[in-house]
Amino acid sequence: MHDETVDRTTNGSGALSNIHFAELSKLDASANHRLKERFRGEKVPTLQEAVEECLRHQLTIYFDVKGHAEEAAAALKKIYRKHPVLYNSSIVCSFEPNVIYKMRQADPEVVTALTHRPWSLSHLGDGTPRSSSPWKRHLMQVLDVVLDWAHHHLLWNLCGVSAFLLQKNYISPDTVQYWAKRGVEVVSWTVNTEVEKEYHQRLLNISYITDSLREDCEPHY
Repeated sequence: MHDETVDRTTNGSGALSNIHFAELSKLDASANHRLKERFRGEKVPTLQEAVEECLRHQLTIYFDVKGHAEEAAAALKKIYRKHPVLYNSSIVCSFEPNVIYKMRQADPEVVTALTHRPWSLSHLGDGTPRSSSPWKRHLMQVLDVVLDWAHHHLLWNLCGVSAFLLQKNYISPDTVQYWAKRGVEVVSWTVNTEVEKEYHQRLLNISYITDSLREDCEPHY
């Protein structure tokens, strides 16, 4: 089965974000959006407001947690307890294995996933090196190799994940089969063109995250 999911990134560390939310609430969330004329004046929602809106529209929610593992796990645990339907309609994912480990400790019933992009430590998504220093770049490349090995042989089992969110350029039928043998579903991100969507639906037969269900968008790494 495949599934189209609109990319809705949320920082799960609600306890920390409340400190500055009075300022965030004044911002126009549509300012840099391609449909800003249609949604001008849209405000930044709280975690609670975003969850309620997604549930109202029966969306699958991917809680993309960027850091603050303990605070994020505590905040999300409260959200799941308040809205039990989330156990069957959402997933907590992160590039940081510590976030997933803490979430599993806080509530083992929550579905979790590791997010990965090969060479993410040494390069940006468009291939630009993160550092101009040759020795630092080479060091990060070595760490990239170690991290990739850990994802495939250690972290997925240690963290008890149900899915593996992988950047679309690194997914093949063999990749899907590799993870299927381990009972882990592959989810692709970010699939923004009609051709890519057809490939994921008809050949790979996996779920994917997209920025638009109706039209092609710019690449999102």
